[in-house]
Amino acid sequence: MWLREKDGAVIVTVLLQPRSSRDGVVEQQGDALKVRVTAPPVDNQANEKLCALLSKLLGVGRTQVQVTGGHRSRRKQVRIAGSTPEDVRSKLIKGSGLHI
Repeated sequence: MWLREKDGAVIVTVLLQPRSSRDGVVEQQGDALKVRVTAPPVDNQANEKLCALLSKLLGVGRTQVQVTGGHRSRRKQVRIAGSTPEDVRSKLIKGSGLHI
């Protein structure tokens, strides 16, 4: 499952594709959510862009979204504070047009 609750926050497993032509949530791929960002994987730029994109799609503050695992990997764990799994799922589906 790409989405779970832990310690009062939501953890999203992301498969990140940096240097894409556009930013967006693409699809569910196995037990991860595939996300594309235009930023390169250099100096934490792709991680920052991922957090900014998710915070915008979810309507939460930028400080509530942080990469907690996989900083140098394409597979990441992203923590979203102040949300529920149902809220995150519905907003990501609505914001990206996915059918997850």
